[in-house]
This record gives sequence, structure tokens and C-alpha cells, in this order.
Amino acid sequence: MSAERENPVPDISVRALAGLPMFAPGRSIAQAICTALAADGDALRDGDICVIAQKIVSKVEGRTVDLAGLDPDAEALELAARTGRGAAMAQAILDESAEIMRPHPAAIIARHRTGHVLANAGIDASNVEGGDAGTVLLWPRDPDASARRLRAELREAGAPRVGVVIADSMGRAWRIGTVGTAIGCAGLHVLEDRRGRAVDLYGRTLQATVIAVADSIAAVGALAMGEGDEGTPVALVRGAGRWTCEEDGPGAASGLRPVEQDMFR
Repeated sequence: MSAERENPVPDISVRALAGLPMFAPGRSIAQAICTALAADGDALRDGDICVIAQKIVSKVEGRTVDLAGLDPDAEALELAARTGRGAAMAQAILDESAEIMRPHPAAIIARHRTGHVLANAGIDASNVEGGDAGTVLLWPRDPDASARRLRAELREAGAPRVGVVIADSMGRAWRIGTVGTAIGCAGLHVLEDRRGRAVDLYGRTLQATVIAVADSIAAVGALAMGEGDEGTPVALVRGAGRWTCEEDGPGAASGLRPVEQDMFR
């Protein structure tokens, strides 16, 4: 493949960071990342992208809720009856949602307050202390703002062109399984619009190709981090610097399809 190509194939690598602490409210994720890299004889470089699990962002922001403290209203009681969920959990989902789209015993598909569509409004008890006793974890209030704050802290470590992606695992319409998805983003182009700007192998101009850059980075990062007891909630992606930017950028919300274009309602 010619070296003169406008968009050469990047040499991308990803690795989960070992040695990170257990995160609690107020703890610095950025400092923990820099400490873990230093212990490995490494440091942030320009073009690096840190993929950070939503759970640790929510934990340091104190986004835990004790379901026993919720008082379900009539709507929550009805949702619980339709889906077989506990009434308190139904109330928590309603509180975090802009719209309940598909109530089902397997999952309550909701449009989160941020606009993302996912199961149970992102509320989860796995890898949460007290999860067996009714403590659940909510998403950050504004994941894009969280990503911007984290990026500002990381930039202070001396890497001006670093990207941050906050990732959570989501299901997809018509597919089995979950994939890491960007729910918050800073310093990274969320989308790469190739329409009218690139050609295929036969010289035809691309008409419909818009690459989900942030979601792709989130997916590879989540794959490296794992979903269970690995204890590695941060992944470092290198070689994708062409998609990073000096400014924070529009955030992961810019990759959401507008409600009026929703083809699955």
C-alpha cells in the first residue's frame, strides 16, 4: 500500500493498565493513570487515547444509589408489574430516563437523560460494592463533561494532544452481546465523515460512509479491559492520534442519531 495515501492505515495498539487502585468518591482517575504508567516506565504521549470504564467515573463522582431508599410511584409500580423488576429498580430507571421505549422482562430499553438508548438506563450492580444488598451505580450526570474534566487533568501531565473516551458496554439492535460504546468523549473526533471525500478501490466516491471513531476506540478499549474481575478499568490506545484534536470537541453526544431519524421506534 502506497505511503503517499491520504489516510494511511494506522498502526494501532491497545493495552489495559495494571496496578490501578479501587476507586471511591473523590479519588483522581487521572493521577492513578499517570502513576500506573510511571510504574511501567511509561508516560502519556501526544496522540494517546485513554479509554476509561464508566463504572470508575461514576464511582469517583459518587453516583451510587441505595434502592431501599427510593419510594416507587404509580408509574414505577406499573413498570415493575409489566417487567417483573423490583419496584425500586423500576423507579431508578424512570428517574434516569427521558423515555421508556421497550419495557420487557429481559431488559427495560430506555432513552437515557443524555439521549443514549440502552438497557435499564445504564443502571448496574455488577462490580459495585453492596450490589448484592441493593446498591446500584448510575451513569455520570454528564459523561461528556466528565471526559472534559479528565482530559484537563491528564493534559497537566504534559500530553497536550491526549484523548479521553468514557466507555460502557451496550447491546445493539438485532445483535447478540454487548460492545464497548463511547458515552463521553473529549479530545477526539467522534465521527469521521468520508462521504464525498474518499473513494473505494474502484474509484467510486463514497456516498454513505461515516466512521464511528469514538465508538470504535471504546470497543477496542473495552475488549482489552475485560468485563469481569480483571480489575483493569482503563485501557491505553496508541496509534490513533490522527483522530485526536487539540480542542475538546463536540463530545459523544454528537454521535447520537436524532430522535426524528430513529428507525427502530
